[in-house]
Amino acid sequence: QVQLVESGGGLAQPGGSLRLSCAASGFTFSSYPTFSNYAMSWYRQAPGKERELVVIITSTGQSTTYADSTKGRFTISRDNAKNTVYLQMNSLKPEDTAVYYCNARSGILEYWGQGTQVTVSS
Repeated sequence: QVQLVESGGGLAQPGGSLRLSCAASGFTFSSYPTFSNYAMSWYRQAPGKERELVVIITSTGQSTTYADSTKGRFTISRDNAKNTVYLQMNSLKPEDTAVYYCNARSGILEYWGQGTQVTVSS
């Protein structure tokens, strides 16, 4: 069973930065798909709002798609050797406050992390 564990959330001031990590586990040497076969995404959900896509990165890492609200401020990256995806968040705004979730998807297989709270406040 694939498990995703997010970390790196916390409190940041407006204009500050945070780096989220999502570590994936549960892959075996002979299993398919492995981490490198999964498209990875970050979603977020603010209180009283629906969960929204923040950014997605393809399995190879060659293509990314960002929500308009995060373009130029957030950067996603992945390290397939470490089964980890990162989200560098710069120039944070109060409206970035939300629970951030990691998502892995390959075909019909889809997994979610438990989420990590990001709060942007002075």
